[in-house]
Amino acid sequence: MTTATQFEGIYHGLSTDVGKMRFAPAGLGWMSTSNPENKLTIPAGDIKSSQWLRVARNYQLRLFLNAKKDEDDEGRRMTFDGFAREDHEKIIGLMKQHYDVGVETKEISVKGWNWGTTDFEGRDLTFLVSNKTLFEVPLTTVSNSNIAGKTEVSLEFATVTAQTPEEKKKAKFVDELLELRFYVPGTVVKEVNSDDSDKERDGDDDEESAAQQLHNLVKERASLSSQTSAGALLVSFEDILVTTPRGRYDIDMFATFMRLRGKTYDYKVMYDSIKRLFLLSKDELHVQFLISISPPIRQGQTRYGFLVMQFQKDLELAAEINMEEEDIQDKYGEKLKKSYDEAAFQVVSDIFRGLTGKKIIGQTKEDAHGIKCNLKANAGEMHLLEKNLIFVSKQPVLVEFSDVAQAVFSRVGTALGTSRTFDLTIATKSSGTDYTFTAINKEEHESMEAFLISKKLRVKNEMADDVMAGPGIEDDEDEEMQSVASSGEERPAPRVGEEDEDSSEDESFQASSSDAGSPTSDSDEDSDAKSAASGGSTRSPKAKTKKAPPKEKAKEKEKNDQEKSKPKPKAKPRPKSPMEVDGSDDERAKKAKPKPKPKPKAKEASEEGSSKPKAKPKPKPKAKDGMDVDEDGAGPSQAKPKPKPKPKAKPADGDGPPAKKPRMSDD
Repeated sequence: MTTATQFEGIYHGLSTDVGKMRFAPAGLGWMSTSNPENKLTIPAGDIKSSQWLRVARNYQLRLFLNAKKDEDDEGRRMTFDGFAREDHEKIIGLMKQHYDVGVETKEISVKGWNWGTTDFEGRDLTFLVSNKTLFEVPLTTVSNSNIAGKTEVSLEFATVTAQTPEEKKKAKFVDELLELRFYVPGTVVKEVNSDDSDKERDGDDDEESAAQQLHNLVKERASLSSQTSAGALLVSFEDILVTTPRGRYDIDMFATFMRLRGKTYDYKVMYDSIKRLFLLSKDELHVQFLISISPPIRQGQTRYGFLVMQFQKDLELAAEINMEEEDIQDKYGEKLKKSYDEAAFQVVSDIFRGLTGKKIIGQTKEDAHGIKCNLKANAGEMHLLEKNLIFVSKQPVLVEFSDVAQAVFSRVGTALGTSRTFDLTIATKSSGTDYTFTAINKEEHESMEAFLISKKLRVKNEMADDVMAGPGIEDDEDEEMQSVASSGEERPAPRVGEEDEDSSEDESFQASSSDAGSPTSDSDEDSDAKSAASGGSTRSPKAKTKKAPPKEKAKEKEKNDQEKSKPKPKAKPRPKSPMEVDGSDDERAKKAKPKPKPKPKAKEASEEGSSKPKAKPKPKPKAKDGMDVDEDGAGPSQAKPKPKPKPKAKPADGDGPPAKKPRMSDD
């Protein structure tokens, strides 16, 4: 009697459970040490061939089994890892003794090269370097294949789903490969099916890119294409509008997973990775069906945690499940029906609910629609649900009410009375992230605030503060301006076009009076009379220019300079006192007239018989300045005007120029 041979510390497939393997004449079996229910047996008649090779977990025994019609994908090949090097000879003997099968030793390439060739062995994709295997990819783990560029093929892998609580606990510390890319340059001859062999082909269609050929082979071997058995496919929907990721896809529904097939990308989504289903009304014409997926699907470097489908409300759809009605009742019960003929969004959502076993989350009111708003630069619709808030856009955002720390209604920079929209900021507890939804219609404010308060959330309304703060600032400024104007202590600054003329006239008048250089005291009286005639203003020009703005100051200064440079006298000449002009009334009247040049000075000096030569006076910009010179003559020191001249003594007679006398006080 032959006894069975047992090996400890053996792993089955990609599982992390350690077990023991036993060889017996009737067959071989494996059982997990941590979970005795996890076990399998292989009859001796099913073993076709075997291989021995080096892997990451020591050495592996690979068994190839005879194909059967009811065999699943793993039935064609079984792998067991964890054997030691010294077990090689023992395994060869047992396989030959019990099953009459030889063990082939397969060499592995250890060069570390990343350049080689690809080959398909059954359901495995093998990468070869120098005709030696570098690594193998089980196509049963491939969930998607895409063309990344013209020369790259991207393979995405499905994550291992934990079933038991212990597996879920271990899965948190497991690293998994998610994507693998092959660079495949060049072109190859296109493969032709036997049905198309008789058809003539053009020269341009004889070749295709090598990357496209590898992509097609992976889809075919991994059952990623639409050519699947009719028994496995339950129902299919064609040309469904998917807004995230955007495009039109054909959706194939199977017993454990669904397939999205588009023009560029294909996705395989396991039902176990679907967490939630949402059926929401976007507006009066459209309905959105959202599928929450974890882990998210990937498109290049972009991750999508939601699939968003959009349907028209009036679109009808008929569908039939490819399964016997009795089997549907036994497996799904009342959740799934044999046939459907109603609105498209209702048919798709009901079939998803039946196959996934997830509850559909809808809006609290039947006639409710999405609230249009913006999140950063993305426009979308906000939906207030029973236990959460969801924002539907290119990248939907889901916020649980249990995770909301505070909801703040506000409007940045504008009072409520003048704005038609407002903002809503949601602060979360766990992540500390704040979501600010902007451009919400003001009509939604009362209903949204009442709804959030009914969910016992902390709500803060800053919109009332904006209303109080807006007009208050303007009232304070008006009161301050009114108090300054009514106090009379300080007059407001002159406005353009009102007091600029007066101020400029006052300044030019003062300058002309200073240029006169009159040695008499009557000039003050004349200046008072002049100021009274110009408007009677009691304010000094200095006070006016101080209140004027800088631009008005510049305009006044420029105007004064232009008036000073004019050769003509003022329109209203200043009357001369008897001290300034010595002579008869006719001479005073003659000298009172403005003259452009100071020629009368030389004439008067010659008539009076001055013996001393007199310096030629410089021409003044104004004619009246020449008439301010004394008729007796003045020295060079008297020809230059002074800002405030002192009074001079009148000469006794006009025979000659008066002698200079020192300044004396009046006795």
